[in-house]
Amino acid sequence: MRRFSNVLALTLCAALAATSLLGLAGCGRKQTDAGGKTKVVLNEVAHSIFYAPMYVAIEEGYFAENGIDLELVTGFGADKTMTAVLTDAADIGFMGCESSIYTYAGGTEDYVVNFAQLTQRAGNFLVAREPIDDFDWHMLQGKKVLGGRAGGMPEMVFEFILLKNDMDPRTDLEIDQSIDFGSTAAAFSGGQGDFTVEFEPHATLLEQKGDGYVVASLGQDSGYVPYTSFSAKKSYIEKNPKVIQAFTDALQKGMDYVNTHTPEEIAKVIAPQFEGTDQ
Repeated sequence: MRRFSNVLALTLCAALAATSLLGLAGCGRKQTDAGGKTKVVLNEVAHSIFYAPMYVAIEEGYFAENGIDLELVTGFGADKTMTAVLTDAADIGFMGCESSIYTYAGGTEDYVVNFAQLTQRAGNFLVAREPIDDFDWHMLQGKKVLGGRAGGMPEMVFEFILLKNDMDPRTDLEIDQSIDFGSTAAAFSGGQGDFTVEFEPHATLLEQKGDGYVVASLGQDSGYVPYTSFSAKKSYIEKNPKVIQAFTDALQKGMDYVNTHTPEEIAKVIAPQFEGTDQ
C-alpha cells in the first residue's frame, strides 16, 4: 500500500505542476516595509546550491524589484516547512510537492496549494564508502542505505529508481529512515550505513574528507519529476494574488539568469548564500 501511495503522490505532483499561474489580479498584502515593499516570509526545506535560481533572484534583487521584502528561513525538512506555512509562521513554503497533497488528503480546510515549480529532477546523489567505477543499482542488494523521510520526495524518487531496476525497497535492501534530514552525512561519516543519499554540498564534503564517494545521480536515473515547488495556503493566495504573481515573476528572472550564465558566474552571485563554501 505504501508503494502505491508513493507512486500516486508522484502522479498527483506531476498533475499539479502542470497547472500554470496565469492572470492573477487583486489586492496585495498590507504588511509593508518603509520602502513600500510587501513583507514575505519564505520557508525553504533545505539550503542547497540545487536551488541556485532562487538564490540568484535574492542576490540580484529580483524580489525587491518586484516589490517583495523577502525573509528566507530554512525549515530543515518538509514536515517542518509545511507546519510553518499552516501556522502562519511563513507565507510561502518551498518543499516537495507531495507535502501539499498529504495536507489536502488529511482534510485541512485551508489547504496548501502548489503555485510554482523550481526543480524538475532529483538533486541528490548516492554515496558509497569506496569508489565504484561501474555502479549498478543491484549493488545495493543486501546493503544498508541511509535514506530520506518516508513519503518525502527524496525517498520516493529513490524507491522509484529501485522499482525501475526490479528491486523491492522493502526486501532487497535495508533503508534507514530514522535519521533527521541534514544529519545523514554526519551519520555516514560516523560509520552508519553502506551507502547514503545526499544533497550538495554534503556529497562533495564527504568526498573531500575521504568518507564517501559519489557513485550515482538520482536525478539522472529517475528522469523528470516535479521535485520541489512553492506553495501557500489557499486563503493567502486568494488574498494576495499580486504578491504570488510578483514572487513567481522574480523566480522566473532567477531561472533566466541561470539559463544564460556560466556556472562560474552563477557561483559568484550565490556565494553570499554559502559562506564557508569555496568556488
